[in-house]
Amino acid sequence: MTGRAGTAPGDAAAAATGGRTGAVIVVVGPSGAGKDSVMGYAARHFAGDDRFVFARRVITRPSDAGGEAHIGVDTAAFARMKEEGGFCVSWEAHGLCYGVPAAVQAQIAQGAVVIVNGSRQALCAFVDAFPRLKVVTITAHAEVRAERLARRGRESGEAIAGRLDRQPRGPDLDLDQVTIDNSGPLELAGDAFVRLLDQTLRD
Repeated sequence: MTGRAGTAPGDAAAAATGGRTGAVIVVVGPSGAGKDSVMGYAARHFAGDDRFVFARRVITRPSDAGGEAHIGVDTAAFARMKEEGGFCVSWEAHGLCYGVPAAVQAQIAQGAVVIVNGSRQALCAFVDAFPRLKVVTITAHAEVRAERLARRGRESGEAIAGRLDRQPRGPDLDLDQVTIDNSGPLELAGDAFVRLLDQTLRD
């Protein structure tokens, strides 16, 4: 796939940003806040625009397990990829392993804005890996999150209540952070995220 006539996607991104190094947008937030929905909205908006890359994570669960589009591998394959330097950031949560492919580094070097579905607990690793980083927290009111989690049908009411009671905290870091409320229609939060991505490219 090519971008502008005769240019590769990475070259088009670099040209559009004046040769500047790109940036990483790490999206975090509690279960039921709608991170995947907001990111999906922005991905559709920027479809075909090489300046924006929505990274696909490697996760130790089947690729057809639902939720975000990801690369599914088993635990042994994940460990091998990690040992061989296949990830620029990796972490474990809820019994699964997550990895951001090392290819993201090259895309950033070429000027792209890369959007990654991340984790607050892994923010120190993101800071170490990416010099230009913005953290976007997607939130929603507790009752909205409870309704969304119930619609998924993956957990009991008791398990959902436990999720809502948990208040996970990330590391105490001085970061460029923005919060987007996704309690209402997806278009409101989605458009806010699109504007933020556009502004990041200009900054």
